[in-house]
Amino acid sequence: MEVYALVGPSGTGKSHRAAIVANKFGAQAIIDDGLLIQGNRIIAGSSAKRQPTRIGAIKAALFMDNQQAREIKSALAQVAPEKVLILGTSVGMVQRIASRLELPQPAEIMKIEDIASEKEIRKAKFHRTRFSRHVIPAPILEVKKSFPGILVDPLHIFLRKKEIPGKKDWLEQSVIRPTYTFNGKLTIADSAISAIAGQAARLVGGVTSAGRINVNVEQEGVITIDISPTISFGCPLHEVAGKLQRQIKTVVENMTGLQVKEVNIKIKSLSFPKKTTEATS
Repeated sequence: MEVYALVGPSGTGKSHRAAIVANKFGAQAIIDDGLLIQGNRIIAGSSAKRQPTRIGAIKAALFMDNQQAREIKSALAQVAPEKVLILGTSVGMVQRIASRLELPQPAEIMKIEDIASEKEIRKAKFHRTRFSRHVIPAPILEVKKSFPGILVDPLHIFLRKKEIPGKKDWLEQSVIRPTYTFNGKLTIADSAISAIAGQAARLVGGVTSAGRINVNVEQEGVITIDISPTISFGCPLHEVAGKLQRQIKTVVENMTGLQVKEVNIKIKSLSFPKKTTEATS
């Protein structure tokens, strides 16, 4: 496995340009702020920006937690990328991340100044300071509603931290993910998501009909699914419902790259076995 790195001070636009740099080096995976990212999916890890303290964020970014490091190493073994791009604020940081994850040291290190102008860097710092925005370099699928006139904003905040008394002002207030990929924009209709969820539901034992399915866009790239299935009489409803939730969440996330926040199930009807009429002599 070959390792490459992109370094620069916090807020200078590294994450925003990560996909371009990864493409330049031919890297199939990106490691940034505690996350392992491949294509349009966050494979493993937890964003350092979600940590409640500065020390916690630093530890998360450096994979100091053994369990977090094991999770990333396991995911890397499964994904098996030939090349990986590590983002960090300094050469020492990316080298330390590589050591924690038992990866080779970076073969080449690119500085943010090599790919961004002073004007672009100043603009990135302004947006970080003024709007407290942090970009995760994992594009998401845009969800286009089936009915006309309702389109999802192509760049939308999906995580916003409320002001908490006593918290330091260094905390990121929002995290954003773009809907673009290196090859272009991706859009998926909610009717397609409904079809995927319906097929997944019918594969669960005890479900005789998927029933009505509604897809709701909670935030960009995050959806909830409401389903009203018909269940066979005699089946443990709570067990079938649990399997149904897990099945739909797994299948939809794997096929679309979207994050399924909730699968809400409302059992409105039961199906009964057909009665057989005995022949009379």
